[in-house]
Amino acid sequence: MMANGAAKLACARPLYAVHLEDGGRVDARALIIASGAQYRRPAIANLSKFEGAGVYYAAFRMESQLCVGEEVVIVDGGNSAGQAAVFLADAAMLVQLLVRKDGLADTMSRYLIRRIDDHPAITLHTQAELVALDGDRHLARVQWGDTGTGVVETRDIRHVFMMTGAVPNTKWLEGCVALDQRGFIKTGPGLSPEDLTTASWPLARSPHLLETDRPGVFALADVRGGNIKRVASAVGEGSIAVAFVHQVLRQ
Repeated sequence: MMANGAAKLACARPLYAVHLEDGGRVDARALIIASGAQYRRPAIANLSKFEGAGVYYAAFRMESQLCVGEEVVIVDGGNSAGQAAVFLADAAMLVQLLVRKDGLADTMSRYLIRRIDDHPAITLHTQAELVALDGDRHLARVQWGDTGTGVVETRDIRHVFMMTGAVPNTKWLEGCVALDQRGFIKTGPGLSPEDLTTASWPLARSPHLLETDRPGVFALADVRGGNIKRVASAVGEGSIAVAFVHQVLRQ
C-alpha cells in the first residue's frame, strides 16, 4: 500500500485498516508497504536535471564503472560518504570530498577518516559547499564554494554523489510498525526480541524476511531498513513479498 493518499495505518487485527487522506478506509488481511523515501537534496536550481545523468544518491559497482579514470565529487561528511569515497577511489582518478564542517571527526568513524587521510586519490575540502551544476544532457561542470573565504572553484567533473541521506515516508505508520532510529521500517532479522514483545507478536513462527512486527504487513524497497536502494533490489523484494502474502492468506 503506497503512502500516497494514506494518512494512517491502524494495526488492530484480524483486519488492518488504511485510513485515507480523503476520509476513506481500506481494510485488508495483508499489506505491502512500499511508500519510499525522499532524498535530501541541496538547494541547487537545476539539480533534478542531472539526476541519473551525472548526479547519484548511491555508490555501487555500476556507478564505479562509470567513473573509471575520471574525477568525481562526493557531498557530505557522514559514514556513507566516507565509504563511498574509499570505494570510488579505487576506480576514479580523483575523489573530491566536500564537507560543510571544519572536519570529519564529529560525523565519521575514525577508521574511515584514517582510510581517507591515507588514500592518495581522495582530497578532502572542509567548509565546502556545492553551489552549481552545469552541462547539456549530462553533467559536465561543477562549482563549489569555500564558506569561510567565499572563493568559488569550477571543475570539469561529470559525476557527483550526494551522500546526504534520505527521509523515509513512514510518518503515517508511527505507533503501528517498528521503525529504526532513522525512521525506516524494521523487517525480518532486523526485528529484535524486544520489538516483537512490544508488538505482542502472536504467532509461533518468526516474521518472514520482509515482514514487519505485525503479521501479514510487509515492507520493501527504499522505506525498509537495510534495503540497498536499487531498482533491481526493489523488484526482487516485491516478488518475494507477494509470495509471502499468499502464504499468509492461506494460513
